[in-house]
Amino acid sequence: MHIIRYWNEMLLDPRLLRTFVAIVETGSFTLAAKRLNSTQSTVSQHLGKLETAVGHRLIERADRPVGPTPAGGRLLGYARRLLALQDEAKAILADPAGTTTIRIGVPDDIVNSAMSRQFAQFAERHREIRLDVTTGLSRDLTRRFRAGEFDIAIVKEAVPSGDARASFAEPLAWFEATDRAQPWPDPIPLVTFPPGGLYRDLMIERIERAQMRWYIAFTGNSLGSVLSAVEAGLGLSVIPNSTTASHAVQISTIFPAEPPLVLSIYAWEPGGTTGELVNAMTNTLFGRSK
Repeated sequence: MHIIRYWNEMLLDPRLLRTFVAIVETGSFTLAAKRLNSTQSTVSQHLGKLETAVGHRLIERADRPVGPTPAGGRLLGYARRLLALQDEAKAILADPAGTTTIRIGVPDDIVNSAMSRQFAQFAERHREIRLDVTTGLSRDLTRRFRAGEFDIAIVKEAVPSGDARASFAEPLAWFEATDRAQPWPDPIPLVTFPPGGLYRDLMIERIERAQMRWYIAFTGNSLGSVLSAVEAGLGLSVIPNSTTASHAVQISTIFPAEPPLVLSIYAWEPGGTTGELVNAMTNTLFGRSK
């Protein structure tokens, strides 16, 4: 019951706690008033209200310098912690960092070092904005962008929509390990992304159109895992030409070159900081497509 009464009264009033701590730390009502830029009368009133609230004397007024009573000593540590938490909360709320979020959806292979640097530089320029970047399959990213889950999305598609901010050709090819010399067996082993991926569907459709047999030898959730599997000789895969430079893979002659996909960037807001980020991302995509 005492705890409930303290809570409902003024025990946690930071003005009273701050006055109490100042009196203890300075050992004087006069010095406490100077520290708080207040008057000695106000300091005495604040202490009286706090003592009434807790039901105990907190300061031995007869001592010189004045000091806490046993009850005041027990309260002192809690008072300092409560005041520190309050100051920390004020500092956090005063700091604009992360008060706005820009949600971005991109295919896995787009988040290379150049694009990551753009994100980092943008975040450094705009501490008030928190970037929330999600990688995924283009079809899922398109659906989520249209549903309003992303502010910006980069997707791969056959034909760009009319509201695309920019589009770039994404040349594709069938790739195999560089040390591959013999013909591929029947059925053909494929290295793919999970179901629903554009490359996976393109590969299966192309092989079935050629009336050839196939099986999934490896499914990777990232471009890095797919490239590593191709490099190791686990199978064939359709991969963007621009992503293979650092891997021991080569274009396979088993099929003719595939028509390029389109790499498009979409955003709901054309201007402001979102537009600034879209322009930076677009410039990075332009450098990637050269």
